[in-house]
Amino acid sequence: MLCLSRQALPSFREAADNVNRVAYGAYVVMEPDDGRDVTLIATGSEVSIALEAAELLTADNIRAAVVSAPCFDLFRNQSKEYRAEVLGTAPRIGVEAAVEGDWARWLGDTGQFVGMTGFGASAPAETLYREFGITAAAIAAAAERCIARARMTATYS
Repeated sequence: MLCLSRQALPSFREAADNVNRVAYGAYVVMEPDDGRDVTLIATGSEVSIALEAAELLTADNIRAAVVSAPCFDLFRNQSKEYRAEVLGTAPRIGVEAAVEGDWARWLGDTGQFVGMTGFGASAPAETLYREFGITAAAIAAAAERCIARARMTATYS
């Protein structure tokens, strides 16, 4: 199968390990060395924006993992342990330039969706991303809000 995008995208993965990570449905692209404060989960072309958001968060001393989730159907079929390892326990931000759909299942109560909530808009990707708030800055802001809520909840629990 060939999966193509209309926009030019940077590559973010080395093929040196010869493991077909896409076959798992979702996999960690970037893992902070000393734990996660937040997990950014993106599909397709949105992964590059999530990586940019992770850089913004790092500048604010927030440790962000980035997960590429090209196929939730395949991910759903993985072991509970694998899914827990990929998703982590930190708040999760879902990034999708299509319909929100089933994202709540993967984001949990402390997560937030950043993306389109309807279908049918047509324009160049940069225009759509800007109009619907699918930007690195918006993702970073959502992550900061989710982290603050999670800390507030932990304080009052």
